[in-house]
Amino acid sequence: MDVRATAIPEVKLLSPRRFGDHRGYFCETWSAPRMAAAGLDVAFVQDNESLSAQVGTLRGLHFQAPPFAQAKLVRVARGAIRDVAVDVRRGSPTFGRWVAEELSAASAAQLLVPRGFLHGFVTLVPDTLVLYKVDNPYDAASDGGVAWNDPDLGVDWGWPADAVVLSDKDRAQPAFRAWESPFEYGVDA
Repeated sequence: MDVRATAIPEVKLLSPRRFGDHRGYFCETWSAPRMAAAGLDVAFVQDNESLSAQVGTLRGLHFQAPPFAQAKLVRVARGAIRDVAVDVRRGSPTFGRWVAEELSAASAAQLLVPRGFLHGFVTLVPDTLVLYKVDNPYDAASDGGVAWNDPDLGVDWGWPADAVVLSDKDRAQPAFRAWESPFEYGVDA
């Protein structure tokens, strides 16, 4: 597996090797011992699945507050997304900055989003199936978000803003400057 840092070094792009033949392929998407050897020691406790029927479906920007903060390993089983992580760790040298990577079933690339980051994605093709592992169980009282189109963040979703498909929850998220981050740089959330 190839592990590469993004423009925000804590966010990693993982590209597993595929072994293929006339039947298809085999791919190891996660190996705790191999990842620990690469410096990624994450104990995942829950797998999640998200199906978005319409192209342009935008989900985000979401987080789980401490003590239920979550690191996520995101991959696409069918279709393609533009996946976004925003650093919201107070005191971080990259606070308020974001990175985006295209993930697809064809590439098998995965994005490791650590705790202390907002996360979201927009689907680039219809019927996109996203799978992600998290290292802490979901807690409804810790669930939160920030407006996906906040001008202070300036996230480039690679998709026209007037063509996104949103949930009512994502339409009502607060502005970045009206929100107080529960994450602090250097503190394990």
